[in-house]
Amino acid sequence: MEFSLEQVRELVTILNKTDITELTLESGDVRLSIRKSENRSAVALPASTATTQPAPNEAPIPVAAAHTITIADSLPTKKLFEITSPMVGTFYRSPSPDESPFVEVGDTIKKGSPVCIIEAMKLMNEIECEASGKITEILVDNTQPVEYGQVLMRVEVA
Repeated sequence: MEFSLEQVRELVTILNKTDITELTLESGDVRLSIRKSENRSAVALPASTATTQPAPNEAPIPVAAAHTITIADSLPTKKLFEITSPMVGTFYRSPSPDESPFVEVGDTIKKGSPVCIIEAMKLMNEIECEASGKITEILVDNTQPVEYGQVLMRVEVA
């Protein structure tokens, strides 16, 4: 089985929306590995260097050479910044229950703008964005418990 470019793009898109950092798929002698790089976007990597069984009097053919799929140049050039929780606590989208949320998807924000509150041990900690841009995703529901390092929101950097 071979992977089409569209299938690989779809896998990269799905991987970018999760906390999964690496995905490897194998089918027969084809192996596809996708890993998130340091800037947190997924990139398809070359397959392993395993070889197929050569016919008599033929040199082994590296699988990587026969089945490498590279899509790094075709990925979108959007730079996404992830706002993560600096602590364990409860996520709040607004300063109080009767006020509107700090941000909504599609809002443009500036570096240092408050985006949410994390309550930890009865202390309300206002979380600020460390980049300017547009909110593309809010991944946590209001009043949901969050873990240290959990991605709360994604911002398309301006």
